[in-house]
Amino acid sequence: MPKRSAGLLLYRPGPDGPEVLLVHPGGPVWAKKDEGVWSVPKGELEGDEEPRDVAAREFEEELGTRPPAGEWLDLGEVRQRGGKVVRAFATPGDLDERAVVSNTFEMEWPPHSGRRQSFPEVDRAGWFGLETARTKLLAAQVPFIERLAALVAGS
Repeated sequence: MPKRSAGLLLYRPGPDGPEVLLVHPGGPVWAKKDEGVWSVPKGELEGDEEPRDVAAREFEEELGTRPPAGEWLDLGEVRQRGGKVVRAFATPGDLDERAVVSNTFEMEWPPHSGRRQSFPEVDRAGWFGLETARTKLLAAQVPFIERLAALVAGS
């Protein structure tokens, strides 16, 4: 059975249409990469956890703040290249991306050094218009932008 994740895509009105909040993965592997590596804040489901509960928890862990109260739109699922199935929700809201404080993870760095270091799971967050978000996001997650655009246009 494939691993499953759930996340929450925050959106707000922008000068040229909706903007979405994306996160950049932390750690030295991703430090110099930009296009095609950003993500919806998300994390893995464990056991019989509800996707919405996981999305809320991971939002708080990766951004350092609780998700805003309000209606959540279900953006469905996508399958990433490695086989992981990601379900995303979207909700309107705003936050200061400069104030993001992420949880951390530990890894051996440099490789084969025997030395372990801690890095933030998310090293930064950013607000992007939908067109820019399409280039920043992991390719498999781009359908979430398309689905959000269709839902927001219809409201």
